[in-house]
Amino acid sequence: MYLINEIFYSIQGEGVNAGVPAIFLRFSGCNLKCPFCDTSHQTGNPMSLDDIMHEVSRYNASLVVLTGGEPSLFIDDAIVEALHNAGKTIAIETNGTHPLPAGIDHVTLSPKDDFCDNAQTVIEHCDELKIVYRGDNDPSRYNHIKASHRVLQPCDTGDDEQNRRITSEALDYCLSHPQWRLSLQLHKILNVR
Repeated sequence: MYLINEIFYSIQGEGVNAGVPAIFLRFSGCNLKCPFCDTSHQTGNPMSLDDIMHEVSRYNASLVVLTGGEPSLFIDDAIVEALHNAGKTIAIETNGTHPLPAGIDHVTLSPKDDFCDNAQTVIEHCDELKIVYRGDNDPSRYNHIKASHRVLQPCDTGDDEQNRRITSEALDYCLSHPQWRLSLQLHKILNVR
């Protein structure tokens, strides 16, 4: 059984896959308490793998995004195999504090050790390194992580004026460090889930 917060269909709102239709499989629970977390993931429903796959099959998209909470606390080889057998491409959004099962097609690593205690990453290679940027944290401290893509995502503080300042600083950082690209939260701009 897996504790699932929700399964829904939308577009990927962040990172290099922004705009791609995706099925979101949100697990309940996280090992961290990030001050900017914008997702309610504390409660969930126990679901069998068959129940999850039945729900996933309702949607036409080929991309499934494993998210949370922190999905690395819950996923296993069985769910990876079932999704692949259903013809799905698997992406995961993880804080990197736990190892991942083999076979995930796209790993987005978003380290949170700038914001939380006991958040040291154990993953040193990913497809996408996403840093939540608030203007006072230094993305270069993650230069040791091998990543195909590096993205800076301005931290959403809930304060419009502060958000504008952080976004401007993130843009300036990307222009000064072109190995980084700016990632805006497209789903918030479009007001979709």
